[in-house]
Amino acid sequence: MPKEKPELSDAMKKKLGGKTFIKNPIQGTKYTIAISSAKGGVGKSTFATNLALALKKAGCKVGLLDADIYGPSIPKMFDINEKPKSDGQTLSPIIKYDIQCMSIGFLADQQTPMIWRGPMVTSAIKTFTQKVSWKDLDFIVVDMPPGTGDTQLTFSQEIKMDGAIIVSTPQEVALLDVKRGIKMFDKLGVKILGLVDNMSYFIGDDGKKYNIFGEGGVKKTAEDFNKEFLGEIPINPEVGKFGDQGKPIVEANPDHEISRIYLKFANKIKSTYL
Repeated sequence: MPKEKPELSDAMKKKLGGKTFIKNPIQGTKYTIAISSAKGGVGKSTFATNLALALKKAGCKVGLLDADIYGPSIPKMFDINEKPKSDGQTLSPIIKYDIQCMSIGFLADQQTPMIWRGPMVTSAIKTFTQKVSWKDLDFIVVDMPPGTGDTQLTFSQEIKMDGAIIVSTPQEVALLDVKRGIKMFDKLGVKILGLVDNMSYFIGDDGKKYNIFGEGGVKKTAEDFNKEFLGEIPINPEVGKFGDQGKPIVEANPDHEISRIYLKFANKIKSTYL
């Protein structure tokens, strides 16, 4: 039996101008899942793309929204070099690997810097959430930018976000920002589904396990903030290789040990919501 949609909590309602507004879901989608970190360079985009593909392989209809306006990654990671079609009112997502995709990188040259102030970023995010013709999606996976700025606030205050997954590497310099991100989502009433320890360790040719970035930091942070620890993803050169080729590892090699980890995450999300 499909699970009922959870009720909106009071924290999900914002009072503006004396009126109570309920945050709206992205039209054409059932559930919005944010992939966040608040720290750059921890593999968040790699996680978002592979999770979207894993959800597809789990039988879900999936969209992927690249919300990183200043540093979009989806065009490269999905090898998309075309512009979305428009009817003058809405944009049509580009479909790749059976995933509906949208990114600012589809609208600008990859080497063009986005020298935009906050209001322009907010306007772009509203376009992607209100004027893209997403169709019949079970999940839309949102690749959030680093930090706790305009993009995060726009999503958290105006869009019905059903959950966020926090991705980090285990060293303290990354976790300092992650902790700020956790507090931000808690303050804004966004449910954190759990934390993932990405690039957690490396298995050398000698068969030994090397904790390049330290050990246990993400799990401890989850415990300190009373959040679920979802698991570890080891470093594997195949992940970067396939990502650079525009075909993420879950799509390129679904039987790979890394792909199986993502499928485990996807099945957990699917069983939670559908």
